[in-house]
Amino acid sequence: MMRSEGLRRLCPAVLRILAVAAAYYAGGRIGLLQQVVVEGAVVTPLWPPTGIALGCLLWLGLGVWPGIALGAALVIHSISPIDYVGLAIVAGNTLAPVCAFLMLRQVGFRIALERLRDGVALVFLGGFAPMLISATVGAWLLELTDSLPEGGFWTVWWTWWAGDAMGVLVITPLLLVLRKAHLPLETYRWAEASALAVSAVAVTLLATRSGLALLFLVFPLLIWAALRFQLAGSAPVMLLVSVLANAAAIGQIGPFADHTLVEGMANLQALNGSAALTSLLLSALVTEQNTIRLRIEQACQELAEVVEQLASGRSTTRWPALDEDAPGPVGEAEPRAPRAVDDA
Repeated sequence: MMRSEGLRRLCPAVLRILAVAAAYYAGGRIGLLQQVVVEGAVVTPLWPPTGIALGCLLWLGLGVWPGIALGAALVIHSISPIDYVGLAIVAGNTLAPVCAFLMLRQVGFRIALERLRDGVALVFLGGFAPMLISATVGAWLLELTDSLPEGGFWTVWWTWWAGDAMGVLVITPLLLVLRKAHLPLETYRWAEASALAVSAVAVTLLATRSGLALLFLVFPLLIWAALRFQLAGSAPVMLLVSVLANAAAIGQIGPFADHTLVEGMANLQALNGSAALTSLLLSALVTEQNTIRLRIEQACQELAEVVEQLASGRSTTRWPALDEDAPGPVGEAEPRAPRAVDDA
């Protein structure tokens, strides 16, 4: 009896771990499609598995961390045989999102991202700070094994860190918004969403393929998406911008054509970071303001209902009745007010 009960509890946990491992591996294979070799090390400007790992931890809890380790091991094994360096990189890639989850939980992070403080926490405690772990472990191991040329440590380190951080800032919000995503009901919202999608594709292609410096054109799109659709609109637009910009930087075309690969990566990460901060923080701020406005409107409506009930004499709240026989203040002859006539 106890054994069957234990098996019933164990099977869902194992399935969750395997699902996380499969999602991490799939994200890793997708991320490797845009891999670059910087100073002899294979890195990606956007590493989706870190965002997938943190999203799964926020969804399912800390118990799925073995799935992150298993998925990281499978990704590394798909590139080269796993040795002690690979195992250490697996440990770093697992520890970074786990630390991010613990820090976010410590500050009371809400996965609905309905407050500005949640957006700030996800940026700094979910992305920037904990990804220093995986980047430092990976770059240090490559340096220790003489896999990097002299002076190449810092280039690989910041590229690794930026790729992991961008994975959190781009992928995690998209996963979190999927939990409560719903299709718009109004016709005009469908029309506006379609216009936003078409404009995002056209403008981003122009900005990332033109030889002119037009990358700034993506920011009005992100602002539009955040103001009108909050995270449900800004997260997909941010993903589109990041993917197309990554492809242009790796191919050294458009605004990245006249730069070296390292210079292009620096410009790309500056764009990705600025765009992610704009879309995420603005979306959280607008959502918070909308929530406050709705609460104020609800409070005003409830107050109006109470006033209406008091005015019509149908208040459900009974005020304490005054004792008519009680004497007034000493030295005063206070006239007695006529009693209100109750409904017969």
